Amino acid sequence: MIFEDWGLIDYESALKKQLEYVDQVAADENHTGFLIFCTHPAVVTTGRQTKPEDIFAWQGPVIEISRGGQATYHGPSQVVVYPIINLKKPRAGRGAQEIRGYLRDFEKAIVETLKHFNVPAEGNQTDKVEDTGVWIETPGGLKKMASLGIAVKKWTTFHGAAINVHEDESAFQGINPCGYKTNTMISLEKFLGQKIKAEDFKLRLRTELEKSL
Repeated sequence: MIFEDWGLIDYESALKKQLEYVDQVAADENHTGFLIFCTHPAVVTTGRQTKPEDIFAWQGPVIEISRGGQATYHGPSQVVVYPIINLKKPRAGRGAQEIRGYLRDFEKAIVETLKHFNVPAEGNQTDKVEDTGVWIETPGGLKKMASLGIAVKKWTTFHGAAINVHEDESAFQGINPCGYKTNTMISLEKFLGQKIKAEDFKLRLRTELEKSL
């Protein structure tokens, strides 16, 4: 895959670039795909399953998009990942056009990354977790550290995952992210009780994603 880090980019510009890359990948059966990292200014996006009660006091911009899932938050405290991959190509352990298998592999890469930081994360492939995303067990119950929501066009993936790396008390305020209460979300820094360098996290995450996807 071709790796790019777009840095801080507004959500709509990033979506436009993703769709341009989707067309490139879909048009060339030999294309290896793209792996995009970025962050966004604070914004709430609404997926196809969003309910009216999901957004109740959010004061910032809201953008309706085509991915699955409900309303969620994107902001500068996160690392956002957009794999743009042709699902017509089978992978080891995953057949052609296997969307569910792709999601499980995506979760697994994030889980393995978090384990490197001594975080005992779980994805949907376990008995504990029933919803797509990456979760951790805490004394206060299961908390969500990464949200996943994808779309597929011409059998090519776009959208992706938002991973809560830095602690930001203003994140997720005024919404029910993915249909859960605001305090269901947790950051890597809050769980560990220490600061994390985003570049260290991204380096490990890139390695795991390139192995899994």
